[in-house]
Order: sequence, then structure tokens, then C-alpha cells
Amino acid sequence: MNKKQLTNTLIFLSFLSIFSFFSCSDEDVIPKPNGFLRLKYPEAKYISFKEDCPYVLEYSDQATFSINQRCWGEIRYPKLKATLHLTYRPINGNLDDVLRDVEKLTWEHTQKADAINAPKVYENAKDNVYGSLMKIDGNVASNIQFHVTDSTKNLLSGALYFEVKPNYDSIVPAIEYIQKDVQHLMESVRWKN
Repeated sequence: MNKKQLTNTLIFLSFLSIFSFFSCSDEDVIPKPNGFLRLKYPEAKYISFKEDCPYVLEYSDQATFSINQRCWGEIRYPKLKATLHLTYRPINGNLDDVLRDVEKLTWEHTQKADAINAPKVYENAKDNVYGSLMKIDGNVASNIQFHVTDSTKNLLSGALYFEVKPNYDSIVPAIEYIQKDVQHLMESVRWKN
């Protein structure tokens, strides 16, 4: 090795040692935690529905409500691509049969559901409104189903559907947001007859 090569090698090693000295620190490297999607939904205000049907109720101002001649309705959440389908049924001494039909839809989801939570029971004896709310976890077609009745003349049931292929982990925030609206809707139902 000649003198020039030795000088170049020493310079290179000097830079390498200086660089390694400044690049090292006493602090431990800590990886960043996983980030989570944070969705913020607007706080709902409620609109009264008082059309020519046997019931009145309140629904979210974040949704639109359309009704047909049988008093079946659709509460659409366009930003969430979700629809709450409402079905009205008159009761003529056949409450058990009608309730069995309503609950049949819930139990059809057991094949794909991760869990069917215990129903949240609703009771308003003063206004004669009784019902339950079912939340179904998993990649199912409908994650929320409910019904309210006066036990003698009227029953209103509902099921929530999204306009996307079910992916429960992705739609949980939307389900929880709409569940609050469904609870408010149930609490606001009053019978006209």
C-alpha cells in the first residue's frame, strides 16, 4: 500500500468513525403505535313524523324519511349508505304470530353472526309502547333490528341495512351512531289509535 492509499484509507476511517459517533444515541428506539381511524359524526337533531299513519315518531335530521300507503317507511342515511327499513303491522289478536315473524328475521342471522347480543328492552307504560332492540355482531346483512308495539293494535318493526358488502369491523362506528337514532326513534313512538 503506498502512502497516498494509506492517507485515503485513514481519512475514510476517520469520517466513518465520526459519522458513527454522531449517529448513535443513548435513546431507545420506540416504534409508533398503530393508528386508528377516527370518524366524527354530527350530533343529530330530530324531526317529527306525523303523517296519516297509526303512529308518530322522531327521526334524525341526518336522514331522509319516505313512507308508502301501508305506512311502511325507509329512513335513509345517504352519507353512511345505510337504510333503516320500517314495517308497520296491525295487530288483530295475533301478536304472538307477528312477533314470531319479526324475531325470525333476527334468528336467520345466527349462521353468519359472531354474536347476537341480549335484547335491550324498552317499556313506556304511560304511552303504551313496549319493545326491544337487537344488535347483531358480525358480517351479517342487518346489524340492528327492533320492534315496538302497544300489544293490542299496532306493531312497528325495523331493520338496518348498509348498501355495501358486510364488513363488520369497518361499519361498527356507523352502526353505533345509527343505534342511538334507533333508540331515540323507539322512545318517541306514540300510537294514534
